[in-house]
Amino acid sequence: RIREEGKDSIPEHPYLYETDVEISLVGGSCKSPIERFWNGSSAMYILQKATHNEESDSKEESRTDDAIYAPELLPKESPRPLALSVGRAKQLISLYTMMQNPNMTYLGISDMAVLPPLWVRCDGSDPQHTCWIGAEPLKAGNKVTGVNIYMVSCNGPTADKTRFANLEELKKEHKIRHHSSVVTTKGFAQYELIAAAAIEDTIAESESNIYVDITWNGVDKILETPPLVSAATLNIALESGDPRSPVFQLYRELQFLLALAEGLKTGVTEWPEPSESESALKLVQEFLTDLKKKLDGDCVSGNKSEREKIKCDTAAVDSCIKSIFGERGDLDFTEQLWCKMKGVSSYQELIDCFTLVIKSLELGEIQPWIHQGSSSFLSQLIQQSYHGKMEDVPLSGITPIQMLLEIGLEKMKRDYVSFFIGKSRSSFLFQDYFISTSVDLQEQVHHVQKLHHMLEIIVSCTGLLQFRHENLFPLTQICMQYYKENPLNEKHVFQLPIRPALVKKFYQDDNPAIWKVEISSGHGQKEVKTTWQVSTNAPVEHGTANNSGLFSDSTVNGSSEERLYFITMTQCSQVQFT
Repeated sequence: RIREEGKDSIPEHPYLYETDVEISLVGGSCKSPIERFWNGSSAMYILQKATHNEESDSKEESRTDDAIYAPELLPKESPRPLALSVGRAKQLISLYTMMQNPNMTYLGISDMAVLPPLWVRCDGSDPQHTCWIGAEPLKAGNKVTGVNIYMVSCNGPTADKTRFANLEELKKEHKIRHHSSVVTTKGFAQYELIAAAAIEDTIAESESNIYVDITWNGVDKILETPPLVSAATLNIALESGDPRSPVFQLYRELQFLLALAEGLKTGVTEWPEPSESESALKLVQEFLTDLKKKLDGDCVSGNKSEREKIKCDTAAVDSCIKSIFGERGDLDFTEQLWCKMKGVSSYQELIDCFTLVIKSLELGEIQPWIHQGSSSFLSQLIQQSYHGKMEDVPLSGITPIQMLLEIGLEKMKRDYVSFFIGKSRSSFLFQDYFISTSVDLQEQVHHVQKLHHMLEIIVSCTGLLQFRHENLFPLTQICMQYYKENPLNEKHVFQLPIRPALVKKFYQDDNPAIWKVEISSGHGQKEVKTTWQVSTNAPVEHGTANNSGLFSDSTVNGSSEERLYFITMTQCSQVQFT
């Protein structure tokens, strides 16, 4: 019944079976709780201990259905899922297997539909510390021909490598269990290249990380370093706003842009704290005074020190990144004005700044240069001033905020375009989508956010991994394609196929975060696997009822430098129905 109800969409809440088991159908975009040790991609049932209270117990016992819809069973906040005993899990797996067996005619099941795989959380109370038991139907067309039964055990964490398995013993055990004479091995390793450390005085840790997944055939020993002929994928998950980022000042500029956009939408604007140095109003006054002295209209032709000041104020980039994110030298009047006004600390100061600018334009004291194609309201006023006639501008309500937002948007768009086209040489990749003015201001701001996230990714791979154009080019293409089709998502993992040699120097002397060997025999539906892996993170999010047998040592031979690993073993047994 759960399968039928989940055909159109995955049910939002679990169902109660009998009085002690919750059944959830997991699939689609949901994160699989077993992805660390099972590669299946289809929908699946997840069974665990029910979290209901005694009142719901008595309520459910009065109902006749075994499986009932139970949204009330979900607590508002569940710190961790609950596991069933290993004995109860085996009983549930047996019932599931029986339901899938076409030979069980006496059960009177008319519709022998192929059910999704089923996995049961276990409490590790048996000697093997079993944490999951799973069952996956084997199919021939629409007919079930058998079931694969998986037993997953977990021990650890430990730093004592003498507790690790021996590869030859694992292969021998697999051959005996499955009566096979030939086995093949496949390796997998994951190395964290750049793991974002927690920043002091921040509320939450950043989830940013850059790591590489490597797979290869023919494993010779446990924890071997992957050979250079392996297949590798770089995984990049990066959150913007790290104060250590070379483009952090640009991020702060973007945050002010977002504050203006929010103020335009809600009527409430969060202004920056007043600057300890010069106020925005004073900077604008000095800027206009300097322009009044140069009626040639070329605002970039100021003295060299002023140009350098503007450039540095604009990009504010770290010296190590200047080679890839150079400061633009073609800032027009509105862009330089944004650089002065991005520190404005109140609505009144905003009005005062624009009042000075409009007055200077009306009196013809300045004849500033602007980029061709500039479409902001201020740019239109400047163009009107060339002809000595300007429309009246009521500097009230949201008008001043919108005027500042518009010039900030234009300036930042050109910053990103300058990088992606000029520096990363991705001109034909760059889509009009990101800089289009045909959508409303709020949508344009979202597009600029996407551009900044892409910039953070490219800058990180360039500065930290020393990537060159041949690697940045496909990465830029992947990022642009994703953001053309999806909303901003800084938790998304961007994946780039690479050669292991490109990043080997970053992991060759490091311990892997995950290392796994897969031993297999048979072909097609007859294939069976044994998997042994170590990981720095626990492979299960549900705890175990009895930790007495788990390793808890954190030092080996007096050293605390060894990495702690959880050891996970997955064994497969096959039951044939025909």
